[in-house]
Amino acid sequence: MVSRATRTRRRGPNTRVRNETIVAYLFLSPYLLVTAVFTVGIIAFALYISFTSYNLFESPTWVGLDNYRRALGDTGGFLRSLGNIVLYVVIVVPLQTGIALMLASILNKPVRGQKFFRTVFYGPSVTSSVVIASIFLWLYLKTGIINYLFDQTFSLFGAQWTAIEWLNDPRGLFQLIANAFGGDIASEQWYFRGPSVTWLAVMALNIFTTAPTFMIIYLAALQDVPPPLHEAAAIDGANRWQQFWYITLPMLRPVTLLIVVLGTIGAFQVFDQVQFLTAGGPLNTTLTPVYLVYGEALGVLGGGSVIRMGLASAMAFLLAVIIFIFTFIQRRYIESGTERY
Repeated sequence: MVSRATRTRRRGPNTRVRNETIVAYLFLSPYLLVTAVFTVGIIAFALYISFTSYNLFESPTWVGLDNYRRALGDTGGFLRSLGNIVLYVVIVVPLQTGIALMLASILNKPVRGQKFFRTVFYGPSVTSSVVIASIFLWLYLKTGIINYLFDQTFSLFGAQWTAIEWLNDPRGLFQLIANAFGGDIASEQWYFRGPSVTWLAVMALNIFTTAPTFMIIYLAALQDVPPPLHEAAAIDGANRWQQFWYITLPMLRPVTLLIVVLGTIGAFQVFDQVQFLTAGGPLNTTLTPVYLVYGEALGVLGGGSVIRMGLASAMAFLLAVIIFIFTFIQRRYIESGTERY
């Protein structure tokens, strides 16, 4: 009797845990079903499509790795877009991260109107990207306010400013530097020209809209830094810069990793600004992988009407692999030592 009662008591908790687990999965089942169908299922179908020739109106035809070979062999299309987006990531991610940290550090100080400035600085991030792009479209006009301000500034020193078509200037940054010294870089060597003037203008727009979001993340992290650490450092003779460099910045490493990874993923997936402002031009200097995937999938790239869902899917998976590699490298170098904080 004792042994039977003991076995019953032992089975009781296990049965209760099993029942609770079943109930938990029943509550999760709607979400799991939606995820299985609309996430896992869609990804699996897209992977299958990437090995086929598919135009939405006919049955997919198996072509193997042809779509991947075609994407990697298209120097004027997918490879060009990868070159553009790598420049975009290399320039935008460090700048928006640094600006976000600078703004957060300023707004973390007990200044008058602190809440007002936090709201104002965060405004661009909660505004529709199409609205922001429309505003910058007006600013970037040849007769817009940016050219006007440059013209007025140059006139103060007796110089003349030549108005720039910010959204239609394919000249690269390194090409402009070469031109200043009497040289030039051929259009066929686009990889040596650097980011175009138009691409730099789109970068400035993205930094303006994205940095405030990361500012809020940094601001929350700064408020978690223990004040006694700064007080102890000040007693030991450390100035404000030394306190920031040796105390604040190391303690922000986990948050910096998050911001850099999110910024990198978002930069690789830039689409709406390109779609609204440049459509990949001029001369493909603002062409991005996501915009190219969009154009190939719907047959709208370059005014064409050929739908290539298989090629678009192959490009999407190649982009996903590249994003994963960049994220892995960032975690490897930034995450090292974050467990101490």
